[in-house]
Amino acid sequence: MAAKKQYTATGRRKSSVARVRLIAGKGEITINGKALDDYFGMEITRNEVKRPFVVTGTEGTFDVIARVNGGGITGQAGALRHGISRALLQIEDTEYRPVLKNEGFLTRDPRMKERKKYGLKKARRASQFSKR
Repeated sequence: MAAKKQYTATGRRKSSVARVRLIAGKGEITINGKALDDYFGMEITRNEVKRPFVVTGTEGTFDVIARVNGGGITGQAGALRHGISRALLQIEDTEYRPVLKNEGFLTRDPRMKERKKYGLKKARRASQFSKR
């Protein structure tokens, strides 16, 4: 029996990395072995992950299996969105690319945490100045 065709991609945001696999299915999303609703508690982050499917009109056509690590909840949701968008391009590049590009889903968000500098408490926070 032939294996189902699957599409893989990597999405990143801040310090989060998502490895995404798209397989033809019913639209189930599994992240680190948990369902989407169990992994992301807030409705806004769940909608963020599903937005590439909504924009391209492919809701309920692909199952998503993802491994996400690093960062926080919002960063992981953004990384998943980026990975799903990149995987959708492998399916139908000419049709989905303009739609996803207009929404900004193909652009990797370059904002990262600034590194700590020596002599300071954080990246820019210095200790309190006292004249005495």
